[in-house]
Amino acid sequence: MSATITPVEAAQPAPSPVSWKRRLVRPAAAVIAGALLYLSFPPRPLWWLVLPGFALLGWVLHRQRLRAGFGLGLLAGLGFMLPLLHWTGEEVGPVPWLALAAAEAVFIAVGCLGIAAVSRLACWPVWAAAVWTLDEAVRARVPFGGFPWGKIAFGQADSVFLPLAAVGGTPLLSFAVVLCGFGLCEAVRQFRAHRRTGTLPRAAVAAAAATVLVPVAGAFAALPLVDDSAEDGTATVAAIQGNVPRLGLDFNSQRRAVLDNHVRRTEQLAREVKEGKVPQPDFVLWPENSSDLDPYRNPDARIVIDDAVKAIGVPTVIGAVIEPDTGKLRNTLIQWDPKKGPVDTYDKRHIQPFGEYMPMRSVARVFSSDVDRVRRDFGPGRKVGVFDLAGTEVGLVTCYEAAFDDAVRDTVMHGGQMIAVPSNNATFGRSEMTYQQLAMSRVRAVEHSRSVVVPVTSGVSAVIRPDGTIVRKTKLFTPDALVDEVPLRSSLTPATRMGTLPEGVLVLVAVAGLGLVTVRSVRGRRGR
Repeated sequence: MSATITPVEAAQPAPSPVSWKRRLVRPAAAVIAGALLYLSFPPRPLWWLVLPGFALLGWVLHRQRLRAGFGLGLLAGLGFMLPLLHWTGEEVGPVPWLALAAAEAVFIAVGCLGIAAVSRLACWPVWAAAVWTLDEAVRARVPFGGFPWGKIAFGQADSVFLPLAAVGGTPLLSFAVVLCGFGLCEAVRQFRAHRRTGTLPRAAVAAAAATVLVPVAGAFAALPLVDDSAEDGTATVAAIQGNVPRLGLDFNSQRRAVLDNHVRRTEQLAREVKEGKVPQPDFVLWPENSSDLDPYRNPDARIVIDDAVKAIGVPTVIGAVIEPDTGKLRNTLIQWDPKKGPVDTYDKRHIQPFGEYMPMRSVARVFSSDVDRVRRDFGPGRKVGVFDLAGTEVGLVTCYEAAFDDAVRDTVMHGGQMIAVPSNNATFGRSEMTYQQLAMSRVRAVEHSRSVVVPVTSGVSAVIRPDGTIVRKTKLFTPDALVDEVPLRSSLTPATRMGTLPEGVLVLVAVAGLGLVTVRSVRGRRGR
């Protein structure tokens, strides 16, 4: 039987190629918006790209249906997270990297769904920025303790908005930056509407201007909080970067070589001090995993560490892996006294899922056999880490913990006059990971008005002032020792005092906006 064409069907025009191109504009713009967010992160000094990134994302999502908001948000999330987290697949292949990036993109997609919903409200940039902050708050806590990487605040270490970290921490900093970006979108929308209609709604224009200008004005108003004066005097600190014998996951197979590298560089520093080339440090910081040989169980490791600490003659913090007879491993920082030996410890509290412990091991093995490299899980510590090193109270935050607001704040609230972030980035080679993490420490310095010293096994190690500036740093995969006099401080910024309060307020704003949209939607359906 042959098919027949009805007159109605014959009258229908063929799909226009232009209509298909127009349909691709928003998806393409969503990917570009995500890419701009990525490009705003270190090591590039292009923090300002975050503003056109969110302006474009605001245009993409404005008044879209929820399903479209989710799909466009997923594209933006992939454009952001795929390149940002590329370092996670540096040595284990693309599957874990793609899985993590996709999971984080789904979180962003859900947030963008919410942004599309609240974009129908008056002053929508405020509601939308609050929803983004809510999304970051959730990502930083679930699943498996959360993964805060990619928080917008962490890309703002060189930004004019950075002083806001001292006011309300990373949540307020993220909110202000996102609000300004969405405000730019609304300002352009109002300008285009004026050109099209000739009308100028003053209230809408004033609201658009405020969303751009208030965050900027707030950042300049917060400048007095950024202070690097030495309230409690100074301390001369040495950060040791011993380097590793090789890049990649197998650097740990030469654990003794890593330990010997840090011993050797410490003993070299001791000779330089005796020769008068560098000042005598008050204390020394080794990085995380500088001794993956448990010095409590390995006499040889204990002896060489003790010899190095005696050579330099001051308290030294050693990063070690502790292997108890039973139970889980511990990623530990040991306070080592030149006369008494080990006198105190701090066990890392925020341990890294799929790196230091393996949740859902059988499921993860389907995606990568590298999960079996983690043969024995690490367990989290319980107490806050603050060491008294030669009279200086030093707050301790181990590597991955720098991404968590509570981990850093706790050390300051417990009396830390400066912060140490011993880290080990050797697994991630020459990727951008070390620069992204270093930017976190710069933001934390301003947030809590503390000097931050970052000793890393393979680089980049750095000394950071309380105003976020880097005064000393090393090169990647180069043995080195940084010796610098850092200001000590005990006053608390508003961000330190308030803790999670600013984030809680912004979350309530987001929930209120989403609730308002829901109520209106329900009423609209009932009316119809």
